[in-house]
Amino acid sequence: MSTDTDSARLTFIIHPSNANEVFLGEISPQDKPWDKHRKNAEIISSYYKKGGMDRYAKRVDLCSRNLDFRLVDDKYRGQKRLKLFSAQFCRVRHCPICQWRRSLMWKAKAYEALPKVVADYPTYRWLFLTLTLKNCELTDLRDTLTDINRAFKRLTELKVFPGIGWVKSIEVTRGRDGQSAHPHIHCLILVKPSYFAQGYLHKKDWIALWQQCLRLNYKPILDIQAIHADKSPVGLIAEILKYQCKESDLCADADWFIEYVHQMHKTRAVSVGGVLRGYFKALEEEPEDLIGKDDEAGDSSDETVMTFRWNTRIKKYILVRITSCNTRNVQYKDTA
Repeated sequence: MSTDTDSARLTFIIHPSNANEVFLGEISPQDKPWDKHRKNAEIISSYYKKGGMDRYAKRVDLCSRNLDFRLVDDKYRGQKRLKLFSAQFCRVRHCPICQWRRSLMWKAKAYEALPKVVADYPTYRWLFLTLTLKNCELTDLRDTLTDINRAFKRLTELKVFPGIGWVKSIEVTRGRDGQSAHPHIHCLILVKPSYFAQGYLHKKDWIALWQQCLRLNYKPILDIQAIHADKSPVGLIAEILKYQCKESDLCADADWFIEYVHQMHKTRAVSVGGVLRGYFKALEEEPEDLIGKDDEAGDSSDETVMTFRWNTRIKKYILVRITSCNTRNVQYKDTA
């Protein structure tokens, strides 16, 4: 969140006499994640290159090298702040920047649709279900994902399954041994208000059903939470749509990443079923826009545009140009 100090600094740096180095993360704390994701993108680009996937390596390397921000009025805080309005994204599935931006767009679509669901099903409740199984060999990940997707379909087709709609995502984490993979499902389920009086399933019941659907010879670990009637599932939607694999896992080992990419090719990250499909269908599609609208930005007569470029030496986005209708253009030395 921007502070009054940040706002004052933004106002100060657009003066043409100030040619000091200006870093995106320092003047706009809300944009600090750009540095982290772009730094990780360099790592992922090198991994793609090592794996012989030069085309993807080049695309990720060029992703979001330049960011154009407008200086806008924050209508809620009464001060200036930055709003991204132009960037070139590579859209490679495992690019850290695009994965982050894709997650933000999915969340925005989900937040927009959620009030419609609540309005149509005002007394219905939500469950948050996490389904797991033992780690698999990374080379078996694709087959394991097929198995758990089939098992989840069996689960939803059981008469005792209480959900009338659900949003499901698959997350994969790197095993502690550094070699295996741990795929698991996060699922937000909409249930009738009568569920807690009739047909209620205890945790042991969910475990037995999941074991049955997965056709396992052991009891799998899972977690089931009922969302309080007075609470919104917004936070859990964010949990479901955050990422398919943590950046720290993607960047930890080149060989693991390369095999992971092959195993995940053309698999689906998010799926929607039941009555929720009509509300959240967009979550199954690649977002066309990775910049996003901004409801907190008010109209501004200041047409200032600030261009930041990724500096590979210092691993930060640095201001390289300011264009304004109210001041002359300022060109900063390109040190990237």
